[in-house]
Amino acid sequence: MTPHSTDTKTSNPTQNEETKEVKAKTALQIISHGPTIPGPPSFTSIDKHRAHILEHMAGAFRIFARKGFTEGLAGHISVRDPENPHTFWTNPLNRPWSLIRASDMVLVDYTGNLLGGNTTRPVNAAGFLIHGAIHKARPDVNAACHAHSPYGKAWSAFAKPLEMINQDACVFYGKAQSVYADFGGVVFKQEEGERVAKALGGEGKVMVLANHGLLTVGKTVDEAAYLFTLMERSCMVQLAVEAAAANGLEKRVIGDEEARYTFEMTADPDGLWCEFQGDFEVEDVLSNGDFRK
Repeated sequence: MTPHSTDTKTSNPTQNEETKEVKAKTALQIISHGPTIPGPPSFTSIDKHRAHILEHMAGAFRIFARKGFTEGLAGHISVRDPENPHTFWTNPLNRPWSLIRASDMVLVDYTGNLLGGNTTRPVNAAGFLIHGAIHKARPDVNAACHAHSPYGKAWSAFAKPLEMINQDACVFYGKAQSVYADFGGVVFKQEEGERVAKALGGEGKVMVLANHGLLTVGKTVDEAAYLFTLMERSCMVQLAVEAAAANGLEKRVIGDEEARYTFEMTADPDGLWCEFQGDFEVEDVLSNGDFRK
């Protein structure tokens, strides 16, 4: 069944003024009624910043494990080092995500040298090629997440972007979402990693890797991790909608103007950072802070 968009709404001067007033606020001011919710922290030293990054990386892995995103040796998170931007931290190969700690992370450079952290374990070769290419191509990207999550894998079989079928999906509107349609097997060649990075584009935040899974990026690991959890859930919803539409129900897609506006109001990096903090706080309590070690 052919999806259709909602009719374009006629604007009025009062509505336009209200829109201008909202856009003048920060993302955190927009979602806060009363005191503004705190955003990402600032740091008095590189060491404190690095420790924060590694703890939040480990927390993200624990959260992904609890949500069932793990699949064998597949999947990786990387975060650019705050002092040496030509290097990035990533997870060691074969360390269970449900047990991973900040001290497990490995520091690598773009040529694959293991420079610090837990160098007793290797890193994922395919993961290094993909993440290294992304960090080189996108200086604005500090973190990237990739996993073979169940609904992401299922939706990737269509090699299509997620549709704007609900408010949450509008976070992926326009150039924020891309598709890498050329599945070439496990990524063991530098050229393949570079093609993935090129497909992400200069403004991409999330990507469907055909017949493979999902990949998300952000200015912080918190942003990238939240985008991944949201994208996985959105794949689940999209698949449910497709099944219902195949049985005769009419599918409605959000209009372009409304989708763009919703994206502008919900896809700010600080706002997405805050979206992740609920899961992070829960994981901190459930694990008694074990991932921070």
